[in-house]
Amino acid sequence: MRLDLAAPFSYRPGQAVLLGSHGGGVRRPYSLAAAPDESRREGCLELLIGVDSNGSAGAHLALEAGARVDVEGPIGSFVFPAAPPERRFLFIGGGTGIAPLRAMLHYALTRPHDGIGVFYSARTPDQFAYEQEFRALARAGRIELRQTITRTAGEEWQGRRGRIDRGELGGLIHVPETLCFVCGPPSLVDEMPRLLAGLGVDRRRVRMEEW
Repeated sequence: MRLDLAAPFSYRPGQAVLLGSHGGGVRRPYSLAAAPDESRREGCLELLIGVDSNGSAGAHLALEAGARVDVEGPIGSFVFPAAPPERRFLFIGGGTGIAPLRAMLHYALTRPHDGIGVFYSARTPDQFAYEQEFRALARAGRIELRQTITRTAGEEWQGRRGRIDRGELGGLIHVPETLCFVCGPPSLVDEMPRLLAGLGVDRRRVRMEEW
């Protein structure tokens, strides 16, 4: 979802906004999925919003083109630092938790770095957001990409199945001095620090956010 901006809106990569239909009484948090410089250049905010089988985000938010919405923020301390000492970065996301990680990734790609990894977990293949974009970045050698699904899928899915494990994660940790960002369901967020510690990554280099 893209929101046209009526005025400049500053935020840090990884932050979120509170969003609701104009004049409504309920606003819910959604992570911004584009880097701040992209939003400034394009004059809009990009968000990844989950919907139900009817295409509805809920009574608090109308998704029709042209609908007016109220935006409050930015909020959140889960952000990519302006000048990290590390030169390698790893983004581990589950489901719509990929949204703030995408904003961070786009930001990191424009800064000095030695390598960037992305490990993306979804329930089923059709729930991977930005999949073609990530695969294009991987083909171009700009990121290392791993994907896995956690629920049964048909034979059309030829990729990995199951939860993220230490073996697969280890392929993206080339040096212990890797700054890691984790966002997704509680089970994923709870498990990653232990797996990363087993691969030599200090807990202080692991930043986490649940959704």
